[in-house]
Amino acid sequence: MITGLDHVQLAVPAGSEEILRIFYGDVLGMTEVPKPAVLAARGGCWFTSGAVTLHLGVEQDFRPARKAHPALVVTDLDALARRLAARGHDVTWADGEIPGVRRFHTADPFGNRLEFQAA
Repeated sequence: MITGLDHVQLAVPAGSEEILRIFYGDVLGMTEVPKPAVLAARGGCWFTSGAVTLHLGVEQDFRPARKAHPALVVTDLDALARRLAARGHDVTWADGEIPGVRRFHTADPFGNRLEFQAA
């Protein structure tokens, strides 16, 4: 029986760690979590915020996930949309598509699709 979700992994290109730290850490406000040494040698970064953990793992033949995506719940959707837009990230609102759900999509610096929903 499935009882929870431990983490979501997104693929990223090799050598992208500093850009990941800026986007997921500075822009989204997530906290970087140290990877175990054996996994750190592979590159990438892990981030957490509240009950959410994202593993950003290096894929040698990287292609961004443009359809598949995590949907992350945030406390202030409008503030996050403004912060993303101010940092040059496109925000595409999808209000009204799902009754009662305010949400938008954006992409990380490598093209991975992300959805954000109001709490």
